[in-house]
Amino acid sequence: MPHFEHDRLSLAYFDEGEPSGDPVLLIHGFASNKAVNWINPGWLKTLGDAGYRVVAIDNRGHGESDKPYDKEAYTPEIMAGDAAALLRHLKIDRAHVMGYSMGARITAFLCLAQPDMVRSAILGGLGLGMVEGLGGWEGIATALRAPSIDDVSGDRPRMFRAFADQTKSDRFALAACIETSRKKLTPEQAGRINAPTLVAVGTKDDIAGSPQDLADLMPNATALDIPGRDHMLAVGDRVFKAAALEFLAAH
Repeated sequence: MPHFEHDRLSLAYFDEGEPSGDPVLLIHGFASNKAVNWINPGWLKTLGDAGYRVVAIDNRGHGESDKPYDKEAYTPEIMAGDAAALLRHLKIDRAHVMGYSMGARITAFLCLAQPDMVRSAILGGLGLGMVEGLGGWEGIATALRAPSIDDVSGDRPRMFRAFADQTKSDRFALAACIETSRKKLTPEQAGRINAPTLVAVGTKDDIAGSPQDLADLMPNATALDIPGRDHMLAVGDRVFKAAALEFLAAH
């Protein structure tokens, strides 16, 4: 996969789909990567078949990108800066941007920092939790640094440790990331996101918070309930894909 340099880091990405199509930038979630979040669940094929140019980044600390261990390197503002730098690297002035979970938070901060770059935004897997905060995450950094998953207690820490092991991630980079990447969006900041926005969350997602309550804070947002899906399974859901294609076509 190609790489580009930003902030003294080498960051991986792909640039696929229809070269002349409207660009869609995809930003994956915590402990995931561009393949796990976007290729394996079929998003690259879905968007490419619909005629879009599909660009995805491996966030710092993830996938094939460099992995600093300094927690101050992982604020959502900094990672939004990586996403903006990729668009500049590819000479893309404006793109639809879709993020899932942590990627949704990065997308929101990108909307605030570079509003002219964002044609529309899709925030998947993160609703009002982006503003109110997410409970039950305190033990995840410890779980990631533990010698073995057998040393980890608690359902959510074990879930993320297992996911990190499954994706063969650098656990120490992820531990640094989780300590600063969950910065909350204020209600006032949410109200300043003017890009057309779709907020999509699974109805069984116990992490994200209400999509409707987040959409209500934003001037140009709509909410989507992804029926019967939890945080891990919503990302590849057919209802989500169909709604995303309809939303992108409308904007």
